[in-house]
Amino acid sequence: MTQAWLTLTSMDGRDIAAPTEAQLAAVLAELYAPLYQDKGKGKAKRAPGAAPEPASAALRFGYDDGLMYVIEVSSGGQIRFEEWSDRDCELALAPPRRMRADLPLAQQLWALMARRQVSRIRELDWH
Repeated sequence: MTQAWLTLTSMDGRDIAAPTEAQLAAVLAELYAPLYQDKGKGKAKRAPGAAPEPASAALRFGYDDGLMYVIEVSSGGQIRFEEWSDRDCELALAPPRRMRADLPLAQQLWALMARRQVSRIRELDWH
């Protein structure tokens, strides 16, 4: 029987198997914190102690014997959606899709992935 799995790779490279909603929300909040730090002035400032390099985190959903989907979110609000034939990324099933997203949309995307609703993710306005 095919087993489904969900893995969150946090900004520091740690993999979290079967992440909770709270863990997903915490990673996204940390990613978006620099963008919302100086929201009132419309200018993003780096939070104290934040890494100067852009950070990213990825949520992967797949099956032991096949398909894998990845939504990577960067600290700049860039989102990348990928579809692969397997966990080893041997064959891309579609070109990577991209969009810019605010925190609520990023949360929605990861929630859809966690609920295995890949078809709804595909329907969004990707570039």
